[in-house]
Amino acid sequence: MGTKFVAFSLVLLLLIQAAVYGVVQGSIKSNVRAQLQQELAIGDRVWWQLIDQNTERLRSGADVVAKDFGFRSALGTGDIETIRSTMENFGARVKATITAFYDPQFELKTTGADMALEDKLLPVLRRVASELGTTDASYKIELIDGRLYQFVMVPVKAPLTIGWVLMGFELEQAQADAMFKLSGVHIALLSDGKQVLLTSVSSDNASELKALNPATDLEIAGETLVVQESAPRPQVNGFHTYVLRSLDEVVAPYRNVQLALLLITAVGLALFAIGSALLAQRVTVPLRALAGAAEQLSRGDYSQSLPAMRHRDEVGDLSRAFDQMRTSIQGQQHEIMQLAYWDRLTGLPNRTQFRDLIKQSIQASSAGGGPAHPVTVIMLNLDRFKHVNDVLGYAFGDQLLKAVADRLSTHIPPDLGTVARLGGDEFAVMVEDQDATQATPIAHRIAIAFEAPLKLEDQTVDLSAGIGLASWPQHAQDVDMLLSRAEIAMYVAKRKTTGIQIYDPALDSSSTQTLSLLTELRHAVEDGQLRLYLQPKLNLSDNTVIAAEALVRWQHPVRGLVPPMQFIPFAEQTGFVRQLTLWMFEEVAKELPRLRADGRPLRVAINLSTRDLLDQDFPAKLDAMMLKHNAPTNAFCLEITESAIMDDPQRAEATLNRLSERGFKLSIDDFGTGYSSLAYLKRLPVNELKIDKSFVMGMENDESDAKIVRSTIDLAHNLGLSVVAEGVENQAILDKLVELQCDEAQGYFMSKPIPLPDFIAWRAKHQASQAA
Repeated sequence: MGTKFVAFSLVLLLLIQAAVYGVVQGSIKSNVRAQLQQELAIGDRVWWQLIDQNTERLRSGADVVAKDFGFRSALGTGDIETIRSTMENFGARVKATITAFYDPQFELKTTGADMALEDKLLPVLRRVASELGTTDASYKIELIDGRLYQFVMVPVKAPLTIGWVLMGFELEQAQADAMFKLSGVHIALLSDGKQVLLTSVSSDNASELKALNPATDLEIAGETLVVQESAPRPQVNGFHTYVLRSLDEVVAPYRNVQLALLLITAVGLALFAIGSALLAQRVTVPLRALAGAAEQLSRGDYSQSLPAMRHRDEVGDLSRAFDQMRTSIQGQQHEIMQLAYWDRLTGLPNRTQFRDLIKQSIQASSAGGGPAHPVTVIMLNLDRFKHVNDVLGYAFGDQLLKAVADRLSTHIPPDLGTVARLGGDEFAVMVEDQDATQATPIAHRIAIAFEAPLKLEDQTVDLSAGIGLASWPQHAQDVDMLLSRAEIAMYVAKRKTTGIQIYDPALDSSSTQTLSLLTELRHAVEDGQLRLYLQPKLNLSDNTVIAAEALVRWQHPVRGLVPPMQFIPFAEQTGFVRQLTLWMFEEVAKELPRLRADGRPLRVAINLSTRDLLDQDFPAKLDAMMLKHNAPTNAFCLEITESAIMDDPQRAEATLNRLSERGFKLSIDDFGTGYSSLAYLKRLPVNELKIDKSFVMGMENDESDAKIVRSTIDLAHNLGLSVVAEGVENQAILDKLVELQCDEAQGYFMSKPIPLPDFIAWRAKHQASQAA
């Protein structure tokens, strides 16, 4: 950590210094270029000032000639030799290379004796003389035979202009050298053909000036020269003037500054590295000790105190704060674990711990390499617990949950299964090495445990529960799916009041087998795939068929005849059962004339679901249907299970009263298996009780079932109700029901559910046999 701290600090400092160096470098470049431009401009002015000074000197010499008495006298007499001699003498004094005399019309009269009057020079001299005489130019510089000449011209007046004295001086190297000495700026004069005419650059390197380009710097003998071209002047003809300044000379002072800055940076880095290392050691050593202690805390070891820090600074304060945190965490850890994994009310494992226990059991079973040992979850949910809370209060409800937990723990010892409270009034038991079928006796043990009422605060509470079972790996491949499917089975058990239910994919509206079932059911209604089946009911007093139970079957185009248990529970879960109920009424009402075509009355029983009873518009829908088919309401018997009534007794009672007022006969289906209540039985407009087949089928061999059937028949008759017994499987049971004065009976002994045409034929055959 200390090394990283030092390295980070050095890198940060380097970045800062690099940024500073970059800014300085950029500033130097900008300043150097600005200075170069300024010096080049000054050098350019110096050059032309030197030319102007030279012009004045030359004009003074020419003026002496023009004012000389002898020269003027020779002009007056026309003595050409004297004029030439005078001009030659004075030209030699002022170092003029070319001398000439022109008349006022710029016609050449004579030249100095040293000039051979070459024909090719005369037009140039005449043009120069004409330009100097007719313009304001004080001089002219001309390129003649590869040499540069500066010309000046003065008038000869007496008092009018009687002629012109022209003198030309060759530009010399001394002038260029003087220019460089005065300004430190080189001068270079190049012809249009890039011939070097005059320059202050060393003659050894002068030839390199041919590559001169004002747009780029020029490299000569390892030295960089910045180039600038002088502005064009009317006095100059046939060449270009350039000023050049050494970039290296201008940059040299700044390089010293850069070197000093680099030296300061190097020294600063060294000092900073030493200081950072010392600081890092002071900080990181105690922090490393704290990190070791923190790692110890991360492993859950809160028993050892942190090392004491002598520093009276932030690190020491941090160490002391860490130690206080350790003691606080140590004190709270147990409470946190309790909150995270245990139910505070009952002391049982909560959902989180229960899930972890199942997961560990599944992993242990999977890791063995051999056959997987099943893991089963038994989930139960208390019935009517909300009603207990509403009537007796939440405090009593909490006491009741504690009592339930104690009873479960008593009946399910740890070696048999692990009991947990998942939340609310929901409990669960994990059973290892047993599948759902093998664990069913444990579920029965739990159900038996709830048969004895609970006594709390002078209150006696009868409890029951819906119990669902699911197993790994038979029903689920992971812990979450296992819990979900056990819960599905539990809720199916509560709805069907079966007490105990093992998970089956047909019960699961979210399983892969039933994903498309709702759509297919809709199509079944629309496409006429549903079939109406009827199971006859015998009047035991005269053995006639006076009623029948209507049942639905699904003739699937691909699956064939789908059993009711594969789609009825799903329809109840999704609410589609209401459409199935209306379809049943529609079919029966439509076929009622065929069923009564023989002149004998027939009553058809149709099952109602909980959703039908809770639909406030259901009676009105039946009214419209009866009116549509002109069907009498007394031809229908509506069978309702006790559990459907108990889900919402008030709404169910209101719906049943409205149906009874319309003339429908009402029957309590599966009587004796649900929440039988004489109070509700007395208040509801019920006409019939239907004894559950589990009692009827067992009455032949079980005296207890026989007593239940006898008692139910007596109870119904005493209340003025008729009785139907379902599940008649043989003649002995039928004879027993006749003996007990049961009103009606149905079962496979008489006939299983059959299609409507078959039912009509069966009924006719039965009546014929009775008549015979």
